[in-house]
Amino acid sequence: MGRFALPEERPPGLDSRWTTRLIKLGSRAQVKAFRLTNGRIGSHWRIGAGFRRPVPTLLLEHRGRKSGTLFTTPLLYLGDGERLVVVGSQGGLPQHPQWFRNLQATPRTRVHLKGRRDLEVVAHVADADERARLWPKLVDLYADFEKYARWTDREIPVVVLTPVTGTGS
Repeated sequence: MGRFALPEERPPGLDSRWTTRLIKLGSRAQVKAFRLTNGRIGSHWRIGAGFRRPVPTLLLEHRGRKSGTLFTTPLLYLGDGERLVVVGSQGGLPQHPQWFRNLQATPRTRVHLKGRRDLEVVAHVADADERARLWPKLVDLYADFEKYARWTDREIPVVVLTPVTGTGS
């Protein structure tokens, strides 16, 4: 993949608090741009494997399991029929992302897609069979997921978001 390829091992400092702060700032900027433009800006990920093949991005709302605060996180997604599939890779860090733990506590939520708002969904972690079917599609969508899986000892969760109403995707 040339000069934009990720290293084979997790880079040192990736899990520093400064990196975490930068990621949070970048996420907030992406959420703001996405909302202001209804997804014209911020609806595709163009970093890493997404540089040559931009990946669709949604905004996931999730309620803090301890604080009760409503958060919004931009995530890459794969369409699977009317369902949406997201990945709790957190760049290959050792712990699951907060949004994943929040969804486990409160699986009913909303997502925002380019040109659409407020799609209600229910989240569930893909079982072994679903994961086996979806993981290769996710890696095809964004090849860096495979490296992230090698960078961590945890199984990276695959989360399926099923619309509560309607049949749109």
